[in-house]
Amino acid sequence: MPESEQAFAAVWQNWLENMAAHEEYVFVIRHAESLEFMGLCGLHRLKDEVPLLGIWIKENQHGHKYGYEAVDALVRYALEDLNLQRLIYLVAEENWASRKVIERLGGKVVDVVQQPKYRAVIYDLTAKLV
Repeated sequence: MPESEQAFAAVWQNWLENMAAHEEYVFVIRHAESLEFMGLCGLHRLKDEVPLLGIWIKENQHGHKYGYEAVDALVRYALEDLNLQRLIYLVAEENWASRKVIERLGGKVVDVVQQPKYRAVIYDLTAKLV
């Protein structure tokens, strides 16, 4: 996450521009009853051949399956409503909780890449699997 409110303002302004151009969609995840902010999820690089799925859940909300619920809804929206055929999901190799979520939805590992701060696993989700 950005280090200051000003830095985050630049990020969300960019999201708004990209959403207006249908290049990405970013959604807020809120608790159904309390409306507490739980995190964000998004579809990025929508104009690429294979768009990217992303999610971030507040650390104090890990372990409650909110990530699974959000990713499940987002994947279904992408494949059914936006008619996308494939998505990729890039996740830190050691992030077993996120990996479990995507594998539960049918994601298959297709590559491992070195990122600036960590090794990442790339998962592929296709419409046939979900």
